[in-house]
Amino acid sequence: MTATGPALTPLPYRVVGRRDETADTAEIVLEPAGSALPPFVPGQFAMVYAFGVGDIPLSLSGIAGSRLTHTIRAVGAVSGALHGLQPGETAGVRGPFGTGWDLPTAAGRDLVIVAGGLGLAPLRPLVHQALAAPHRYGRLNLLIGARTPGDLLCTRDLDRWRAAGARVQITVDRPGDSWQGDVGVVTALLDRARFDPAGAAAFLCGPEVMIRGAARDLVHRGLAPDRIRISLERTMHCGTGHCGHCQLGPLLLCRDGPVVTWSRAEDLLAVREL
Repeated sequence: MTATGPALTPLPYRVVGRRDETADTAEIVLEPAGSALPPFVPGQFAMVYAFGVGDIPLSLSGIAGSRLTHTIRAVGAVSGALHGLQPGETAGVRGPFGTGWDLPTAAGRDLVIVAGGLGLAPLRPLVHQALAAPHRYGRLNLLIGARTPGDLLCTRDLDRWRAAGARVQITVDRPGDSWQGDVGVVTALLDRARFDPAGAAAFLCGPEVMIRGAARDLVHRGLAPDRIRISLERTMHCGTGHCGHCQLGPLLLCRDGPVVTWSRAEDLLAVREL
């Protein structure tokens, strides 16, 4: 590990907090059990190791000094093991890896943040960063889509974000009997977002079909493609650009991403199964 580079071997991090977000998703808070990793920035990811099982890439859903928060959905052996961690237990963490959201480049602009499903987790530190400097940015629009009301993440944050000035709108695909909000795809919420396309920046994370639809809609409304940043997902094994599993055309997403501009990704995402 260099002064500025990532840790390439896992360092022990202890679980100091845990909260169930949904039926299969939990928020796990980790802090160093010894040496700390170099600082992370919003949008980057870590390789998190469940001892004896394996490691997977996980974006940061919270950054507070050396304390790291991950929102983990149990979908496989490794994610299931990490999802089951309890306070006092230990995981291995290496990183930081990849590119960040680079919010400071959007200074003075309206912000449009579009999250689909679990994509809200990597965007959460970005929202906190923007709200911590309200005079540096314009209007903050946060558009959230979820499969059902029970799948909605960050429910404890929503009222605080609204009170801090964010315009938060939520839609679900399948409402329950008690749901009183919007139903449909998250891109439909763009009609009610308040932003000047000539002076806005957008940040998107979620299913790829949602990213493509939202980015194209934003370009149609007047946003320049290089002012739309998206976070992409591919299988990542090494985190250092050596194994090639996360290749997307000329990009290795663990190194050149996961955050890239729409101007860089649009043609690549138009190629089926690239």
